[in-house]
Amino acid sequence: MKIRGERECTECGTRWSYYETGSIGCPACGSLHSVGLDERTEHTDLRVEFDLTPVRADIDEVATDELAERARDRCREYVRRRGFVNAGDLRDLDDTYLAATELLHVADIVVRERDLEEREALYFLSLLRDADDDERPAPDEVPRTLRAGRGLAYANAVREYRREIRTWADDRELTTAERTALETLGEHVKRVRMLDGDVSPRTAERLVQATRELANGVHGDELAVMKAQDRLEELEAGSLE
Repeated sequence: MKIRGERECTECGTRWSYYETGSIGCPACGSLHSVGLDERTEHTDLRVEFDLTPVRADIDEVATDELAERARDRCREYVRRRGFVNAGDLRDLDDTYLAATELLHVADIVVRERDLEEREALYFLSLLRDADDDERPAPDEVPRTLRAGRGLAYANAVREYRREIRTWADDRELTTAERTALETLGEHVKRVRMLDGDVSPRTAERLVQATRELANGVHGDELAVMKAQDRLEELEAGSLE
């Protein structure tokens, strides 16, 4: 959505930036009545805290499936409110968002799975430990039984990021190569989602890498667009096993 982020309170005259506070209320008097001082700018990245500390605090007190249910709820709220365009600038597809999305899907599997293997439980706990600290497990660490969780999570994350690139690009002129890569990326996302995410973790990782390189490309790095195209071709030619 496009908003006027620089605000002035009509009650007390205080000026503030919605981009920084994430609130329409005046930080001085609390009034909800203000006027915009700048041009309308695309802004989808709402300020939202992602903190799994309260869930981790009960790790020795509650069952794994209950931990997973609580973690899933926190991840769902975080992912729902996150965006990638901040005051007109396209942000990165960051590791925290990817980890939160994966934890959301893996936690859902843990909640539904009656007989959880030790490796699966340990992997879930590793996500719970690090997801809010901008860290995510390497592809080789993903258990075979949970790879669909990562695959679907990353495909969904890339789908949302691709949608935001298109929104951000409405006021810009993308090159033919950039638009082609963007469309090809969408086709790969659909392919992974049709498989319910059941692709190798390395395939899911290549999808993320291609997305990040394409983002660098639309920011003006022509070499990055070529790298994105190469990765997408690798995905086309490669196996999803």
